Amino acid sequence: MLQVKPYEPVSSDSEIQHYFRILKRYKWGIFSLAFLLTLLATLITFTITPLYKATATLLIESEKANVVSIEEVYGIDSGRREYLFTQFEILKSRLIAQRVVEKLKLATHQEFIVDEKEGFSPVSFVKQFLAINVGKKQAYTVDELHHKTMRAVVDEYLRRLSIAPVRNTQLVKISFEAASPKLSALIVNTHAEVYIESHLESQLMMTERASSWLNERLAVLKQKLDDSEDNLLAYQNQEELVDIDGVKSIEARELQELNQQLSVARQKLQQSENIFNLIQRNQGSLGSLIALPDVLNHALIIKVSEAVQNSKTKISELKGVYGPKHPIMIAAQLELSSAEDNLASQVSLLISGISNEYKKLSVDVQNLEIAIKDKGTHYRELSRLDSRQQELKREVASNQQLYDAFFTRFKETKEVGEFESANARIIDPAIAPIIPFSPRKRVIVGVTFIMSILLGMGMVFVYEYLNDGIRSVEDIEQQLKQRMLGLLPKQKKLKSNALPLRHYFDKEQHAFSESIRTLRTSLLLTNIDKNVKVVSVTSSVPGEGKTTVSINLAFALGQLEKVLLIDADMRRPSVAKRFDLPAYQEGLSNVLSGTHRVEECVVRDEESGIDVLTAGTLTTTPQELLASQALADFIEKAQEQYDRIVIDTAPTQAVSDAIIITQQADSLIYVVKADSTRQRVIKQGLSRLGAMAGRIDGIVLNQVDLDKAAKYGEYHGYYDQYGYNTEQAQKAS
Repeated sequence: MLQVKPYEPVSSDSEIQHYFRILKRYKWGIFSLAFLLTLLATLITFTITPLYKATATLLIESEKANVVSIEEVYGIDSGRREYLFTQFEILKSRLIAQRVVEKLKLATHQEFIVDEKEGFSPVSFVKQFLAINVGKKQAYTVDELHHKTMRAVVDEYLRRLSIAPVRNTQLVKISFEAASPKLSALIVNTHAEVYIESHLESQLMMTERASSWLNERLAVLKQKLDDSEDNLLAYQNQEELVDIDGVKSIEARELQELNQQLSVARQKLQQSENIFNLIQRNQGSLGSLIALPDVLNHALIIKVSEAVQNSKTKISELKGVYGPKHPIMIAAQLELSSAEDNLASQVSLLISGISNEYKKLSVDVQNLEIAIKDKGTHYRELSRLDSRQQELKREVASNQQLYDAFFTRFKETKEVGEFESANARIIDPAIAPIIPFSPRKRVIVGVTFIMSILLGMGMVFVYEYLNDGIRSVEDIEQQLKQRMLGLLPKQKKLKSNALPLRHYFDKEQHAFSESIRTLRTSLLLTNIDKNVKVVSVTSSVPGEGKTTVSINLAFALGQLEKVLLIDADMRRPSVAKRFDLPAYQEGLSNVLSGTHRVEECVVRDEESGIDVLTAGTLTTTPQELLASQALADFIEKAQEQYDRIVIDTAPTQAVSDAIIITQQADSLIYVVKADSTRQRVIKQGLSRLGAMAGRIDGIVLNQVDLDKAAKYGEYHGYYDQYGYNTEQAQKAS
């Protein structure tokens, strides 16, 4: 017996290897698509008129302080980033573009006027548009036609123009694309010059407007200044004011002096009033009056009081020497009396003087108060006059200041208007380019080739995703969760013709023969521990080659055992036709219905040595016959006569006959056509069989293109692990 290694599942490759095999399988298609698209892109690229791009560098300077302060007239803060952004937008404006078009007369230039036969242009588009509308009886005036043409040319001009500021600088790149290198450079330089001229013109226009407005305002301000001066002069004449400031200052000093005098007088009056009140209270007693501090401390009173005291001291000394009648004592007494009378007289005079001084001070205080009141009234009147005068003077000064400011600004504007500095200058003027900017033929061809490769790869992956047929051992094990019993290589034949019946025995067909033997070996090894006699063969849909597998498997088993091949596909039988038996040949249906005996229906194939039982006479109730007890009895008796029974059943997706027959089979082989039947259909068939039959021995992958598979490595090692490959078979032969 042939010694064969047990079947081992083929290990699955990585995802990257899987994708690589897909790309390898379709590599020529991908490269063909890339070649065609690249060739097409190349042809198109070489038919495109080359465009040259000239670039100039422009420096947009922030506005600096002019010789005179006139920036406010323009109202632009050039120190901010918004100023630069504004200038960038002005550079891209239609106004600048239209001025360049008019200055260079681009509307009549060959670059912008192309005949309809030569291609598209804005002007030709306008002509076509006008021609179409002629039928609508829509007429245009010369101005309207010129406007439409100019608008189209400006649109085309702006489409070719590009403005790109240089980051973190005040530089800006001005570029233009044209078929003529010289024209592109000329347009770029002209565009920069027109922008600078436009700025100067706008400055001049604003200066003229400012000068005109200032001139108008000066006349108004001059009139207001004259009116305010007239009002001041009229007021001074009306109030007879000469030097109100000097008079007011004198009045202020006098008022201040009167207030000081009044303060001193009031203090004196207060003191005098106190003394006067004390005197009034002690008016009857001389001693009390003399005891008053103001009287006692008076110099004259002190002197007279000392004379009285001396007289008293003298009398006191003389009393010890002389008697009261002594002339000396009498003279001393007379001297004392004269001194006391003098003291009383002096006190009376002093009190009379104090009273008179009190009255005088009272009158002085009253007079000072009246004088201060009159002086204050006069001072307030002067203040009112001075306030009104100062108000008129301030109005005159304000009008004078405003007039002077406007007059100065008017002079500045007039002088500055004669000299304006440009806000930009050309740092690097454009020169005529030598190399075309577009189309970039190499880049286009290279990018097209790369994108075509990527497109082809994407299409391949999409196709592989949509076409989910079984192609490899990996698909069988991972997608179907089944083992692979064998595969049959694709044979060269006409599509309308079936595989020759004796193809298995053809010595030239080594690969096919070895694949059938491999299938036989796998089946025997799979059921080595069981006595499997009845083998059922089915598929998902018709055309997958289940009958071919059944017949050739029976041939291979017939070389080792006694085999019976049964055609149980009673709806579309094909075994009889393959064996060149008549269509009316009695078979399984006749046996099950009891019209014929088994011996009458079985046909012996002498070349292969197997017995064949065809489907027999067609019946309208094939499923009832297969589900009857007669089939079970027939299979049981056939097992006594044959070592192996191979049953060709109907597809699982068409009818349920295969499910009924598998109940009587020991082994089930499921045939799948490579890269054809969808996985969903196969899984549904396997699911139905698995639920009813319980066990499926494996999958036979039919019609495998081994040449393609060998290139892509999808079945590499499958034959080698058994020692069955074409080269070895040829050498063995």
